[in-house]
Amino acid sequence: MDIIIDNSASVPIYEQLRNQIRDQIINDVLAYDEQLPSIRVLAKDLSISIMTVKKAYDALEADGFIVTRQGKGSFVAEKNENVAREILQKEIEGHMEAVVAIAKDHGIAKKDIVAMLDVLFGGE
Repeated sequence: MDIIIDNSASVPIYEQLRNQIRDQIINDVLAYDEQLPSIRVLAKDLSISIMTVKKAYDALEADGFIVTRQGKGSFVAEKNENVAREILQKEIEGHMEAVVAIAKDHGIAKKDIVAMLDVLFGGE
């Protein structure tokens, strides 16, 4: 599991950790029932607080991405395609909001943005 923590980022470390693990689950880098590193091991490997890792794992469990088995550790939960799709759509919406804001600031019409999308999608 590859995790990169940016201590200078405005995003809290637990969110960086949660987001990266969530993305690896959504993109099938981490598979169903795969065991995650223990909280202590991951904290040591990343040189961060145990409480930070716990907070990230708790958030992932609350969102249904991992399950914790008493005495065994944390494992990737069965993938919920609807949740994964919703998260990806929300991310795309964020990017699209930025595109719309830029277009409005520069007087670019909606039809021109739609034409750009058609080109990027390969004319589908």
